[in-house]
Amino acid sequence: MTQFSPDSPASLPGPLMIDIAGTALTELDRQRLCHPLVGGIILFSRNFASREQLTALTAEIHALRQPPLLIAVDHEGGRVQRFREGFTRLPAMRSLGCLYDRDPAAALAAARDVGFVLAAELRACGVDYSFTPVLDLDYGPSRVIGDRAFHRDPAVVSALATALGEGLKQAGMGTCGKHYPGHGYVIPDSHVELPVDDRPLAAMQEDLLPYRNVALDAVMAAHVIYECIDCNTAVFSNKWIDYLRNDIKFEGVVFTDDLSMAGAGVVGDMLARVQAAWGAGCDMLLVCNSPESVALVLDNWQPVADPIRGQRVLNLLPEVAAPDLNAAVYRAALAGVLSIPAA
Repeated sequence: MTQFSPDSPASLPGPLMIDIAGTALTELDRQRLCHPLVGGIILFSRNFASREQLTALTAEIHALRQPPLLIAVDHEGGRVQRFREGFTRLPAMRSLGCLYDRDPAAALAAARDVGFVLAAELRACGVDYSFTPVLDLDYGPSRVIGDRAFHRDPAVVSALATALGEGLKQAGMGTCGKHYPGHGYVIPDSHVELPVDDRPLAAMQEDLLPYRNVALDAVMAAHVIYECIDCNTAVFSNKWIDYLRNDIKFEGVVFTDDLSMAGAGVVGDMLARVQAAWGAGCDMLLVCNSPESVALVLDNWQPVADPIRGQRVLNLLPEVAAPDLNAAVYRAALAGVLSIPAA
């Protein structure tokens, strides 16, 4: 068994995805991003000043090591779009669901356009990956999902998410379905509370349908307790990860949601959280907005390296050149996005 260490070859990405504070790298940032436990970085609005600055930042990050770190962002559209100035304002996914109710073919075409524009604009600035699409069902009262969801009907969610994924793929970007196994039913926001879903597994099958129906490169597990399977949140539940692997037959990357969120506090400090999530079967663990926690983990965590998990993450790196934003295919997709009616 091989442990990650500063002396080990960095042929595969480590299991941590961390963040930085500003719009440029500090020396401490460079040191941490080169640590063998780190395999990716997630960017936030605070890391963005302009397209030119973002492009320079991502180029420096990619140049730090080989294979390059995976650079990711939450860039769904609507309320969750980290980069605004110089980027197309993407609609909330509910607007595509509303369009589907009136004109399914138009909605599917619009979803493909959204996926392509989203990915093309990010990749033009050196960002590899966005945590999208949201597969949660729109039950109504959720404090955190709301219009981020496509629709209440899992068949519609599956169709629109598939179409959006086709647009992402056309631009060379992978997909990430979230928040497994479904965050739409519970009311509390797991950023600040610990939601508990008390439905039986049979009642959750609707929520799970998109994970069965949509071709996904990754999923992000939820900080929600689903009592029908486990007393741990999905992020820390080997039972839920086993269900994903063995029942749903998913073979891609399993991301945690941010381990700094209140919903993750049930297992203890950050070191306990990464150990629990890794032990449950998650492949890449997000530690965000807590630099002291990153230091704690990098200094003290000694997991056994897993080449299979590392290769899964490596597979998320783009394999084709970024689309040309002056090309006709981008301009046509952009026109399609701009014509989507508001929900």
